Amino acid sequence: MLGTFVAALVAPAAAQAQDEGGEIVVTANKREQNLNDVGLTITAIGGAALQERGITSLADVASAIPGLAFAPSNTGTPILTLRGVGFNESSLGVYPAVSVYVDQVPQPFPALAAHSAFDVQRIEVLKGPQGTLFGQNSTGGAINYIANKPTDTFQAGGDISYGRFNAIEANAFLSGPLTENVRARLAMNGRHMDDWQYSATRDDGNGHQSYIAGRFILDADLGNLKLEGMLSGWRDKSQPQAQQLVGIRVQNWSAEREARHPFYLNPTWSGGNPRIADWSTLVRDPGLSPASSTLPYGFGPESTWGENNLDPFGNRRMWQGSLRADLDLSGMTLTSITSYADFKQRQGIDGDGMKQVTYDLEKSDGYIHSFSQELRLSNDQTGAFRWMVGGNYEKSTTFEDQGLRYFDNTSHDSSLFFINYSGVTNKQKIENIAAFTNLEFDVSPSLTLKAAARYTSSKNRNALISYTTENGNVNKFFNYLGALLNGVTSDYYNENGVPTDAAGNPLPLPFTPITPDQNYTLNSSFMPGEVFRGNLKEDNVSWRVGVDYKVNPDVLLYANVSRGYKAGSFPSLAAANAVALRPVNQEYVTAFEAGFKASMFDRVVQLNAAGFYMDYRDKQVRGRLLDPIFGGLETLVNIPKSRIAGFEADVTVRPTSGLTLSGAVTYLSSKILKSPEPPKNYNVLGTADNFVGDPLPFTPEWSGSVNLDYRYETSGGLTPFIGVSVSARTKADSQLGSERMDYLGLKGESPCQTATDGTDVCFLAPGVKNPFMLNGYATVDGRVGVEGKDGAWKLMFWAKNMFNKYYWTNVISSADSAARFAGMPATYGLTIAMKVQ
Repeated sequence: MLGTFVAALVAPAAAQAQDEGGEIVVTANKREQNLNDVGLTITAIGGAALQERGITSLADVASAIPGLAFAPSNTGTPILTLRGVGFNESSLGVYPAVSVYVDQVPQPFPALAAHSAFDVQRIEVLKGPQGTLFGQNSTGGAINYIANKPTDTFQAGGDISYGRFNAIEANAFLSGPLTENVRARLAMNGRHMDDWQYSATRDDGNGHQSYIAGRFILDADLGNLKLEGMLSGWRDKSQPQAQQLVGIRVQNWSAEREARHPFYLNPTWSGGNPRIADWSTLVRDPGLSPASSTLPYGFGPESTWGENNLDPFGNRRMWQGSLRADLDLSGMTLTSITSYADFKQRQGIDGDGMKQVTYDLEKSDGYIHSFSQELRLSNDQTGAFRWMVGGNYEKSTTFEDQGLRYFDNTSHDSSLFFINYSGVTNKQKIENIAAFTNLEFDVSPSLTLKAAARYTSSKNRNALISYTTENGNVNKFFNYLGALLNGVTSDYYNENGVPTDAAGNPLPLPFTPITPDQNYTLNSSFMPGEVFRGNLKEDNVSWRVGVDYKVNPDVLLYANVSRGYKAGSFPSLAAANAVALRPVNQEYVTAFEAGFKASMFDRVVQLNAAGFYMDYRDKQVRGRLLDPIFGGLETLVNIPKSRIAGFEADVTVRPTSGLTLSGAVTYLSSKILKSPEPPKNYNVLGTADNFVGDPLPFTPEWSGSVNLDYRYETSGGLTPFIGVSVSARTKADSQLGSERMDYLGLKGESPCQTATDGTDVCFLAPGVKNPFMLNGYATVDGRVGVEGKDGAWKLMFWAKNMFNKYYWTNVISSADSAARFAGMPATYGLTIAMKVQ
């Protein structure tokens, strides 16, 4: 949807975003402009629409924007894909392809923007590479939250909602002057909801939500200097969503694995109903380190660990402070935006959709510290020649500590020394320096030429350590394997897997062995005990050139060619060799786009459309490589060459006072043109593959929305209203090559046979043909209510996904299974709002 009028979504949105002249104001060029005068792809949703439609999260924003896809990851890091450009990476400290800002203050990592959509004037979604004015690695686009500002007069208000699953959500704000030139605004948002999921095998629940968020803004007019300070933050203790098991695919089945893991032969499925799922909880395993004569060394007595609580939990918090200063220099404006963000998380996540512990993140902790500074100088933006020059500096430190538990996994057997815990810490120190310029020149009142460029230098210093717990046994396995690979053989091994002589004295090794409680790191020689370090240095020049032509005051034609880059990064994963730990290089997108925006019949009809083609190089994805011992393991992969072509259109019609009809559609044709080279050319099943001709993940061919809103103001000042919104999209891949994938290995004829002779064991849930496909779906939301005079109060009944459509947003492959994230079922409730001014 290109250049969309705010009212293209709902009529109240237009009222919220209009100025006195009835124009929609956006800040896509870092200055206020009428939306129809901006030759860029922009969709805007106003604050009233956000409230009435219950848009409070990135997932909600994506459902309202054709061409934008949201997917959860197995660590809770959100994945945003816009026009097919995205990064399906789950690490905490990774830059997204779709960047997020609040009042031009960057939220550089996806987790930071979890609770930003409250008390806002509007949300602006800029499509296509935004690497010039909005650098921050935005090869796909940018999402800008424009917060409500302090008011010149006292205002206060709020709302409270009650809905299904005992969900209570409240918003409140206070705003007004403190002195003649100083104003302040305080806004709060909070939500509490009971469990909405229940276990397929037990009588317990999951998925409760509990968070609180706040934002304080203080602005001051000090003559030629304007200041705006903002302090925002949130704490979220919501329970991570559990997945639904839809596939079992075990490699190298054996008699021992059948005896130790019989549940693989009779899995409990949980698909078909969005509320049914499964997860690990209180677990007791008396044999994490069993004594066994089949091993080349003795482990000693059996472990007495007892009970281990793996119930999913979450505890995240973030705060950010920023200061913006605008200094009037007589015809020029100097702008400074300084910000610092601090984020911390502790969480445990079930990663397989099973009550058994086959792939559970027992620990997923981390933090983000990010400082940014922007300084820019611009001339009078009302003249025929407009320029802006500036620079950015960012310094961020990210840390992630993941502990993967898998003692019900088939790796937990004698052939692999009963390994059951792999941990990794990943610390990245990132520094970005950039300089940019933006130029616009009105050749005539109708013709405008545009050019922009940004140079960026990026440095990323990485330190990654893989580790195990005392009885995790991974150190023992790799010490033993390392000894064999280095030619050290012995008839005796101690409890740590280190070869010894007959008297028990350790034999000299060409590497340093470790004890069970020490960290280990693996490089290409399987040498434990070292930190994997990497330094990634990159630079690039993003640019845009374009032309705008005003046919008349109501019709704009435009064309742009742009290029944007996204920096490379290191993965957070416990690897079996150093190849998997190598970073992806920076990706870049060259986009060609042309379109128009037209207001017709005295603004009764608004029509916008555009076509585009994007040349995508070195696209970053979370892919696979083949490990000779463990099979397909995760790694970061660059896809050398792909392309995306498509068009967008939207229309808004206001046939009579109070009635708004609108529709929007996006068509995307994506294709991989060159597949990754070995060893990173494996699909999610651990099979060597050629992805040429496949579509990009999370890129539905068609997506669209239809909205109807009607408001009628009575003579007494009451305004009844009703609205219906439909959002739809066609099928999409969740993994590379999903549509071609034969999960059962028998071309879909029948499930793989169960045997004890090494034959693979694989099953699919009833009704599932291709577990990694995201089926197409449509959801319907509705609202009906009445508003008091001048908006003093509002009573509204609402429903989201009112027909309880079952759909899913991502499918995760773990070691032996596949599980999906289901979308929320039908929710409904009542909202009461009040405002005093």
